[in-house]
Amino acid sequence: MLTIIFVMIAEVLIFVPSVARFRQDYLLARLEKSQIASLSVLASQNQNISSTLAQELLDNAGVYNVVLRRDAASQLVLSSPVPGPITTMVDLRDPSPWYLIAGALMQLFDPPEGVIRVIGSPTQAAGTLIEVAMPQAPLRSAMIDYGLRVLALSAFISIISAALLFLAVRRFMVKPIKRVVTSMEAYAKAPEDARRVIVPKSSITELRAAEDTLAELQTRLTGSLKQKEHLAQLGGAVAKISHDLRNILTTATLLADRMERSDDPAVQRSAPKLVNSLSRAVNLCEGTLAFGRVDEAPPKLAMTQVQEIVDDVLQSEQLSAPDGIRFECDVPPHMMVRCDSEQLHRILGNLVRNARQALETTGEAGVIKVSGTEDANGWHLTVSDTGPGLPPKARENLFTAFEGGVRKGGTGLGLAIASELARGHGGALTLVRSDEQGTEFQLFLPKENALFEDAAE
Repeated sequence: MLTIIFVMIAEVLIFVPSVARFRQDYLLARLEKSQIASLSVLASQNQNISSTLAQELLDNAGVYNVVLRRDAASQLVLSSPVPGPITTMVDLRDPSPWYLIAGALMQLFDPPEGVIRVIGSPTQAAGTLIEVAMPQAPLRSAMIDYGLRVLALSAFISIISAALLFLAVRRFMVKPIKRVVTSMEAYAKAPEDARRVIVPKSSITELRAAEDTLAELQTRLTGSLKQKEHLAQLGGAVAKISHDLRNILTTATLLADRMERSDDPAVQRSAPKLVNSLSRAVNLCEGTLAFGRVDEAPPKLAMTQVQEIVDDVLQSEQLSAPDGIRFECDVPPHMMVRCDSEQLHRILGNLVRNARQALETTGEAGVIKVSGTEDANGWHLTVSDTGPGLPPKARENLFTAFEGGVRKGGTGLGLAIASELARGHGGALTLVRSDEQGTEFQLFLPKENALFEDAAE
């Protein structure tokens, strides 16, 4: 329908000048016939012809009279009674296109009764001017008949064009789009089936780009679903392992409690740390079981002295660190943070452990530093190292499990867990910098008032 409408609009724009051209040709034909009739009369020696012949010449030319100007003199060559006054005058001596178009439009809307006076230039230099009077009805009728023929032809062309365009659009656009929709519906029924990923085939650039994008999206989604399925299976296995490991660690904790009663000073110094480590391991197993049930316990927020947690983390990592790696704590002694102490220990432990492992890969000396500051909005804990920095792949998927691993064989779970625990506090874990000078992470924990204000807003 749109094609038909557009073609008809184009035909209307063509119709008006074509009707004006038809009217001009019609009038010029009458002038030419009138000129031939007048020359026939002038060719007779005595210029006396019968009234019957004169009327026949006028009827053949389709005019009432003919005036021919030759040698600076005008002469009424042929004449018959004019049925009425002159209603329209047309001058065909060098007319402009707008003059012809305006005259044609007026001719179509003028009443059929009336007489037209037409002035033109004779052909073959047979005079300087020729003027005729002719009826308006035959011209108007011929113009309407010509317009109807043009309209019928335009309608026919419009229908043919619309049919061809419809078939072309259906072949090159509608069918490929339906194919994409069908592929999406089939893929939605079984997104894990890689065979249902669309195969781009369209020859149209835009549709081919859409198919390529859809294929890439479906491929990624299928891979993610497979990964999540594997993670679900792995989670079930980890839950079983954590359950049994928790029982083993509970037994080890009881044995460690007995070690505290030993008279050996070294054992007495190490036993509390061993007990704390075993307690955290038990809590981690319990947390893993809760995570497997998608039931991670919310943090138990309380004002906690941060320096004790930082010292405990650094001392634990110091036992595993080779010589040359130095640990520094730049946290104010009396700095109190509103947090879950156990979860904060896990966050800092993951960050410091990653920093230690990064420095171990270089085989060189380095420094791991934990610092803390406080402002009106919250607390900022920074963990920095002088290691080699994170590789580009690790930075792209830094807090994504199984994709943000830094070292070979790493799973990337540490940072993912740390980031999730930070969000549970209403805070955020961000990468401040990572280059050849080292890496720096910052943990932000909001103050209680800030949390309430955000909730109120």
